Amino acid sequence: GQLAALAGAPRGARQVAWVLHSASEKAQLPWHRVINSQGTISLPRMDGYEVQRALLEKEGVRFGLRDQIDLERYQWQPRAKRTQRRKS
Repeated sequence: GQLAALAGAPRGARQVAWVLHSASEKAQLPWHRVINSQGTISLPRMDGYEVQRALLEKEGVRFGLRDQIDLERYQWQPRAKRTQRRKS
């Protein structure tokens, strides 16, 4: 949802997922960094879940209970929000 909203289509999360899936290899997009709003990987375990998790863990992302990540810590924020968060 966050990428779709930034692209001007706040209800276009599925379309963003499709674009990332279809263009990731050719354009070398970091598809593995896209997770759902609950902080979990949306892919079924048989369809790339383990690959996505391994790539995230390789980048230092830690998974907690119920295979969730801490969105407060890992979710991308625009530069202004990152600066505000560091000051508080």
